[in-house]
Amino acid sequence: MALTLAPAWAQTPATLDDRILDIREQSRFVPDKALEQLQKLQPELRNAPPGTRAEFLTQMSAVRMRLGQNDKAMETAEQVITLGQSLRDNAIIAKGMLAKTYVLFAQADVDAAHRLAFDAETLALTTSDIGLKVQSTITAGQSYAEQGNFPAALLKLQHAVDQARPPAGDAISLVAALNALTKLHVQMKEYDNAAETLSELLAETEKLNSPGRMAMAKNTEYGLAIDSGQPKRALRVLEESLALERKLGAERMVGVTLVNLSDNSLKQRDFARAAQYAQEALLSVQKTGDKTAEATARVNLGQTYLGTGRLAEGKRQFELGLARLEQENNKPDLQATLREYGEALERAGDLAGSLSAYHRERNISNELFEKRRQQAMLELQEKYETEKKQRQIELLSRENQVKGAEIDNRRLQQRVWWLLALVFALAAAVVGLLYRKVRHTNAQLEVKNLELKAQSTLDPLTSLYNRRHFQDYMRGLKIQERSDDVVGALFLLDVDHFKHINDNYGHAAGDAVLKMISENLRIALRETDMIVRWGGEEFLAFLPAIPRHGMEEVARRILTSISSQSLQYGGHDISVNVSVGFSPFPLMPDGVPLVWERAVNLVDMALYLAKAHGRNRAYGVRGFENFHLTSMEAIERDLERAWRAGFVDLSVVLGGDPDTHPPTPNEHLNVVSIKQATQKH
Repeated sequence: MALTLAPAWAQTPATLDDRILDIREQSRFVPDKALEQLQKLQPELRNAPPGTRAEFLTQMSAVRMRLGQNDKAMETAEQVITLGQSLRDNAIIAKGMLAKTYVLFAQADVDAAHRLAFDAETLALTTSDIGLKVQSTITAGQSYAEQGNFPAALLKLQHAVDQARPPAGDAISLVAALNALTKLHVQMKEYDNAAETLSELLAETEKLNSPGRMAMAKNTEYGLAIDSGQPKRALRVLEESLALERKLGAERMVGVTLVNLSDNSLKQRDFARAAQYAQEALLSVQKTGDKTAEATARVNLGQTYLGTGRLAEGKRQFELGLARLEQENNKPDLQATLREYGEALERAGDLAGSLSAYHRERNISNELFEKRRQQAMLELQEKYETEKKQRQIELLSRENQVKGAEIDNRRLQQRVWWLLALVFALAAAVVGLLYRKVRHTNAQLEVKNLELKAQSTLDPLTSLYNRRHFQDYMRGLKIQERSDDVVGALFLLDVDHFKHINDNYGHAAGDAVLKMISENLRIALRETDMIVRWGGEEFLAFLPAIPRHGMEEVARRILTSISSQSLQYGGHDISVNVSVGFSPFPLMPDGVPLVWERAVNLVDMALYLAKAHGRNRAYGVRGFENFHLTSMEAIERDLERAWRAGFVDLSVVLGGDPDTHPPTPNEHLNVVSIKQATQKH
């Protein structure tokens, strides 16, 4: 980052500024040594100009933050802002705002950090400091990425790279921008673009001859390797990075790399090595105060304990890690960790704990899915409004042209009568052309409206209906009891071990699996049945009319149509199973129909019984018995207990098994009884 100096009359010798810049680079890797160096420079700052003092305080704030001294770091950042405001120097103010932004991130105050990052960029762009502009643009781009707004993040980071290129930029700014852009491409699953950007990043980093910067680039390469399904490359890169970091004495980076090595060992099911790396990582991050890395280390250690049968210790470590992620409000990482938690508990035999983790993950999944849908709708509406305004501007422009032509015509009428006929003919031609243009514009507007309506009701990946369309449909559906044997039916299905598919074959393979399932559902069900992408790897089907005794056959058809197919992807043969919950609709406990939300909730609980009892099967709620002895609330609190008590009539369809039968209370005595929490959609 280039220095923002005071006017030429107040500049200090370059040696002091150069030493501060050297310490800035050192603080990224060995902040304890950088702090000692900064403290030695303090006597020389008494007569230094404002720009040099601002840079010194900025680096002091960064060092304090990296050492875990967030209160002191925040205080120093505020001093920079105060200094800039007293001098009315936008560059110094922006530096202080960025320093404060990074401390807010370290304190897990993510929303406040994002807001301040955007304000800092706006102010930095009014200055002539290229390094500051690049830094603020990178920070804004990373903030957009954390919010899930990848298009805005991509524009920012590409602009940062362009700004940082010679001759205007500098080598360190360019490496920082390329590093951030590579990570964004990995997040967006654009692996080809990530590999291309990484290649330039490694080449530019090599020119710096900085072991610390190379270790940072290697960590970015690890992210690409592990996310694109290259475990051997990932392990090699981590080992190279760890060697560089230990040689440099960069303890903070060592802790992060040890966490990644632990995670890599877990993916290979090597619990002993994973536990060793996780314990080493905990010792390392506790020295540096890196709470985020500590949370991940505890989650990995919890996985190793659960994998080796140490249930209580494993759950304790997992919950400590989850607590930090909840504090950070890091919803994507929290969702992924809860899913890993549920699967680990299930493998360890703690089915009640597993279901609890799955329900926590489901709540976050629904929240994120709804947030992404709303964001997509807002972006689409914004695009539509922009196009509409542009068309209105064009029409107004043409109207002004017509009015000008009419004025000219009146003047010409007064002067040259013999041109009157020609003028009228030209005016008629212009009006005709405008009329045709207006008709064409209105037709385009109608097409855009139809496109907007279609996009608002369909899931972009599978082209199935989305949750919003189903909710609108059900709100308008009149619920009535049928006297014949024909009923409606709800089927909710969830892909078994979907995370394993993403981890082993990549997220693109996961998307291909979801498309395959959607096609199989279209074949297995009728055109009159509504099939919905419910969220993530969940699908919902509403059948408006079906024989009451035919629900089990539909469930078997769904299970078989999916499990009998396999997906060829990237040279791998991927087999897929699903678990299903189902019930007739409407459900009529005590003669009163349940609202559709509660019916879906009950089907969701049946789905989780199917998962808890082995997967690749369907559990159906056929009706209620002895309802006067219980209540709907009691059934919703624990479906399995209500079934065992004889209040709920369940049926089960086993995947690949031609027999369908109602389960008996003794059928699953070898399965731990599961407390089923109420799930709201």
